[in-house]
Amino acid sequence: MELRPPVRGIGLVELMIALTLGLVVSGAIFGIFISSRDTFRTTENLARLHDDARITFELLAREIREAGSIACGNTNVANVLNNGGTDWWANWATGPLVGYGGNTPGPRAFGSTTGDRISGTEAILLRRGNASPVIITEHNPASAQFKVNTSNHGFNDGDILMACDSQSAAIFQVTNSSQTNRTVVHNTGTGTPGNCSKDLGFPTNCNGNRKERTFAQGGYLAKYSAAFWYIGVNPRGGRSLYRMENNGAPTEMARDVTNLQLTFLTGDRAEPPQYADSFVAANSVTQWNDVVAVRVVLTHQTSEAVGTGGGPVGRSTQYVVSVRNREYVP
Repeated sequence: MELRPPVRGIGLVELMIALTLGLVVSGAIFGIFISSRDTFRTTENLARLHDDARITFELLAREIREAGSIACGNTNVANVLNNGGTDWWANWATGPLVGYGGNTPGPRAFGSTTGDRISGTEAILLRRGNASPVIITEHNPASAQFKVNTSNHGFNDGDILMACDSQSAAIFQVTNSSQTNRTVVHNTGTGTPGNCSKDLGFPTNCNGNRKERTFAQGGYLAKYSAAFWYIGVNPRGGRSLYRMENNGAPTEMARDVTNLQLTFLTGDRAEPPQYADSFVAANSVTQWNDVVAVRVVLTHQTSEAVGTGGGPVGRSTQYVVSVRNREYVP
């Protein structure tokens, strides 16, 4: 009969040692996992913050550069829109670039609901003609009708346009548009706000008691835009950069933008112009048509609390944008 050695199991001490070693290894792996996850979250949030800052700069800077742009370069602008002198977006006479201090009321009211402007934050209003105009081939002021050089003009009934030639420019609403006939009509009696007159001559005439202005062949038609940029309440209860165009609803352009600061550089109309010594706040600007550059400071924060102190990480970006149609070219 063969004798076998007794079979021994794992002792309690050995089991405790094995469990302890397993817990140490698992704890180390878990710690590495948590650290890697936090690093990834921080990196992802910072990348998103920098992307938002870059996109915001591109969008806002482009509109600042193009403020006051008219394809023909005119400064004599008629406005035949009804309430064109009172509606914020239509009133070109107040200037194509206007800044608002932190407590200065603007087109969007201060408030606490989604899309409302946040008190204490600055804002800017920018008016311009679109940079992609079409060419006027014929204008009949008696029938209030333009003909243009392309059927793909992109104008629709109700659009607000700017017409210009070497003499002057005009802001009006399209009452009828046809791609087939390449026509754009600017009649009265229809549309919102509608036109007060068919006469697009400068100065504005809503009385119909003078010869109607004919725009020359080779002039331009372009869409008109008035955009109000501001810091508003977003749907998540935080802050975002908003843009409100013409009489439309506010659009959230960049989330988690907590502040917008603006200062302005002015210059006279001499050649070469004499510039102010420094950038000044909005309440120190007396003539908005003299502003030649804007310094913008945007403050962003991450959407998640990834900072070392348990809060979001914030960054500020600063840049200076010149108003292109006011640049001095020797």
